[in-house]
Amino acid sequence: MSTTVLNDEPKSVVSVSDESNMPNMANMPEPAKKSQILVILLCLFAAMGGFVFGYDTGTISGFINMDSFLESFGETDESGVFFLSRMRAGLIVGLFSIGAFLGTLLGGYLADKVGRKKGIVYVALVYIVGMLIQITAFSAWYQIAIGRVIGGVGIGALSVLVPMFQSETAPQNLRGALVSSFQLFITLGIFVGFSVCYATKSRPDTGAFRIPMGLCFAWAFILLIGMCFMPESPRYLVSVGRVEEARKAMAMTNQVPLHDAVIDEELQAIEKSVIREQTAGKATWKELFTGEPRMGYRLTLGILIQVLQQLCGANYFFYYGTSIFKAIGMSDSFATSMIFGGINFLSTFGGLYIVDRFGRRKCLLGGAMVMFVCFLVYSTVGFAALYPNGDTSLPASKTVGDVMILFTCIFIAAFASTWAPIAFVVVSETFPLRMRSKGMAVATGGNWMINFLVSFLTPFITTAIGFKYGYVFTACLGFAIVFVYFFIPETKGLSLEDVDELYASGVSARKSPDWLPSSKKQENESKNSMAFSESS
Repeated sequence: MSTTVLNDEPKSVVSVSDESNMPNMANMPEPAKKSQILVILLCLFAAMGGFVFGYDTGTISGFINMDSFLESFGETDESGVFFLSRMRAGLIVGLFSIGAFLGTLLGGYLADKVGRKKGIVYVALVYIVGMLIQITAFSAWYQIAIGRVIGGVGIGALSVLVPMFQSETAPQNLRGALVSSFQLFITLGIFVGFSVCYATKSRPDTGAFRIPMGLCFAWAFILLIGMCFMPESPRYLVSVGRVEEARKAMAMTNQVPLHDAVIDEELQAIEKSVIREQTAGKATWKELFTGEPRMGYRLTLGILIQVLQQLCGANYFFYYGTSIFKAIGMSDSFATSMIFGGINFLSTFGGLYIVDRFGRRKCLLGGAMVMFVCFLVYSTVGFAALYPNGDTSLPASKTVGDVMILFTCIFIAAFASTWAPIAFVVVSETFPLRMRSKGMAVATGGNWMINFLVSFLTPFITTAIGFKYGYVFTACLGFAIVFVYFFIPETKGLSLEDVDELYASGVSARKSPDWLPSSKKQENESKNSMAFSESS
């Protein structure tokens, strides 16, 4: 027997058998379906963090077009009409993403310092503080902006902590779908945000935007209270030496006895992985870029997949959808945005199904190809045919506007079922446990930084070049197709420990769908030997 301390703090000592006696993940018995119900519900509840994020995204698009919001925080032109300048609108929308970028770093820190569960509780409180600052603003637009920065810190941290918690808690065969549920709840939040703004937009008082703002408290409070009763991630508990707590958490979530064989074998596999990683010492930021196996490469993949998710151009529609379709000539652009939110939400269910059925690579490639075509058509007909002779002072062509809306709907459906959820799945699987919090923080931070640039610069760019702006996203989608094909490996059906072995093997992304982990090879060899013995 060998004894290893799993944490710098003198909390506990874990005794595990030699590696030769450790079971393979592949040989682990699958929990009965009924035993997965609770862990599925726990992961889905944690995804409430995505709902808070989505609701905030869905409401801001409506706020900046509400008369009462413009009267409270806007400026007046020569004729006395209230409006938001491009700079003011860009800051109100975009500073949220700056806060979220900072929040990803906070989320990574809290994940290691206090755990995934407590981290989610703490950052939900941060978001509530940000909303308090916003809802108490009466005329100072910068108070709204400050509140959105602080609220963004909470959301950015949630975008790291929730997928991390889900990926470490979910059963292997459902991990892709359950991590994707974070995006499902984002889309549900966007739809609800659009719908609430649609319901309150005609109010003559500030309740038009304060009621939707006030509901933000309800969603964040539900998340905060619920997480207090959640078990902690077993992988985190093992990593800090609290092995018996990990056993209790796993037994509870799988609804099996405390010393069930499933728990014993999975717990030993996690211990083996943690011991191997922590033997190398405490993870450092430098190691994230230079460590093994291939940490710099994996970090680059994580950052690029998150950056490209933003450069698909989806938030061009979600942040400014109401303004865009008002320009196209829609009689009720709020209703159009609500329809898009519904398509976004419903299409994400498709993503939950296909991510573990067809794998990460095929879904990302197919989604990028469809979005490429949609943005190409949208941009071309928008600048070439929407207005007669390109004169924006003339009424927009209804037929062309309908075509643009159709391709926008197809785009949103493709995005919601592929890149929106699967980018989070890929990043949550890319890093080993020891480096996961830091790796996910940096990768998700890249997402939020591009989110800020898109949200802040969009009003200026659309004023300058109109619908030609879509060609920028078209080019990015073309790059995304090439990037996924050559660099993103297939991780469907692999445990988190197997994914680490995949990267260590150096197998190319194109050959990764046929790659087998050593545990699976041993299982196959054992089956072949048994079959040979029986035939003899």
